[in-house]
Amino acid sequence: MADHLDELNTGLREFRGAVDADASVTGRILCSVIGFGETPHVVQPLLPMDDLAELPAPRAGAGTNFGPAFTFLREAIDGDVGGLEKHRLQVHRPVVFFLSDGQPTDPVTWPAAFASLTDPAWARRPRVVAFGVGDADEDALGRIGTFRTYFGRDGVRVGTALIASVMHVLSTSRPPAGRILSRKETSWKRTEGDRL
Repeated sequence: MADHLDELNTGLREFRGAVDADASVTGRILCSVIGFGETPHVVQPLLPMDDLAELPAPRAGAGTNFGPAFTFLREAIDGDVGGLEKHRLQVHRPVVFFLSDGQPTDPVTWPAAFASLTDPAWARRPRVVAFGVGDADEDALGRIGTFRTYFGRDGVRVGTALIASVMHVLSTSRPPAGRILSRKETSWKRTEGDRL
């Protein structure tokens, strides 16, 4: 993934610019970044887009284990959405932008973890947008992209895919009936005991 870090950071900057340019969505979009390889980890916790920093170089690793990433995502979504709801914020169904540059090293086990992440019985299940760069596995990403699937080799940029996917979701879903974040509001941030 190190070969594609500049592309990812450029895409996040483009996405942040698009969010900032549309006042109707600025307070409605939070973003976290989870890295995965052999083991998943939080790179950036859930933050407003303005607070999202450049991503650091990825951890060195020899594997691309999709299954643990999907399990970790489910736990992170539960914690983050639960924390936001504790602050009486209405939450849209999450969007996961899953970017991969290779083959899953757990081809037999990842589908079960993915099925749990996207289980229709789970109210917090995310829409998943898959984006492949480099040698990404087209078949696997085709199964993962429940909402959309893009490939950089087709000329699609990361920022374009992020903007199109998230803005489509926001434009086709009703605004939350409750509170949204304002630029000055910080009450959603972690309080003791929150797992955001």
